[in-house]
Amino acid sequence: MNDLSINYMGIKLASPIIVGASNLVNNLETLRNLQEAGAGAIVFKSLFEEQVQLESLQLNSQMEMYNERNAEMITIFPDMQHAGPAEHLHKLREARKTISIPLIGSLNCIFAETWVDWAKQIEATGVDGLELNFFGLPRDFETSAASIEQEQVSIVKMVCQAVKIPVSVKLSPFYTNTLQVVKRMEEAGAKAFVLFNRMFEPDISTNSLKHIAPFNLSEHGDYRMALRYIGILHNNTNASLIGSNGIHSGLDVIKLMLSGADAVQVVSTIYLNNPEVIVGMLAEIRKFMETNEFRSYEDFRGKLSKDNTRDPFVYKRAQYIDLLLHSENLFKDNKLV
Repeated sequence: MNDLSINYMGIKLASPIIVGASNLVNNLETLRNLQEAGAGAIVFKSLFEEQVQLESLQLNSQMEMYNERNAEMITIFPDMQHAGPAEHLHKLREARKTISIPLIGSLNCIFAETWVDWAKQIEATGVDGLELNFFGLPRDFETSAASIEQEQVSIVKMVCQAVKIPVSVKLSPFYTNTLQVVKRMEEAGAKAFVLFNRMFEPDISTNSLKHIAPFNLSEHGDYRMALRYIGILHNNTNASLIGSNGIHSGLDVIKLMLSGADAVQVVSTIYLNNPEVIVGMLAEIRKFMETNEFRSYEDFRGKLSKDNTRDPFVYKRAQYIDLLLHSENLFKDNKLV
């Protein structure tokens, strides 16, 4: 019998398929279905400080509408606990009661004090780990890349020192040297890295002449950047490596693990195919392992990483140059061959 269990930053998971942060967790029945389908762990939807601030601002605005009417109406709204993560924490506790597999909290804040304070509050709900989402976009022309990275490394260190549960970091791919950022964050205390965060990209409607916010699911193959970096990081970090983005099948999971991933995060394929898709993905993994006589993931994890591959150019720019120089050989009669 193939052993599908893996170790994720010190937490034992029954399978390498982790359900990434999304609104799927708002439905407790969906949580149960994901567990029954074979998910190794579930990352709860992210707690965004910006969202809490916006909701608080909107509620304050609604309450202040009555200030100029009469004295009695000012007391319609007693002191309300609206400026904080209380609702999110309540849902997180309910999720913890609903499933028995590991549950990971997710956090995205603005201020250092909030990162630490809310990390402690999430830990208190009984989650098994915490995922920090760095979704920072430059807001001015003066802030240097070095200062942005230093701020994020400092936040990782402060949060890791403030909580006892293991902390992972979900990164965007937009660093000059992602490898160094990973090294520095690991030294700051991070036990795992999720590569990569799916960034929100606004669009424009030419009909309404307005900005729109499309809900774009990942496409098959979007995992390739993660595959490249994980292949380089394998054996060069003690942290767990998690592939994310565009992982839609069991074969995709196998590819990421061959490059060196400990596990993967999936979201889009669940939206497209329901939680039962995990059953099929795990079946594909078992078939691959049986065919190749692999008894556990450790028998093939990292087998095609940078350190283990015989081709010295696979993880280098030279491969890209070679592809460009011979691109005419990829097509025949206008078809990809």
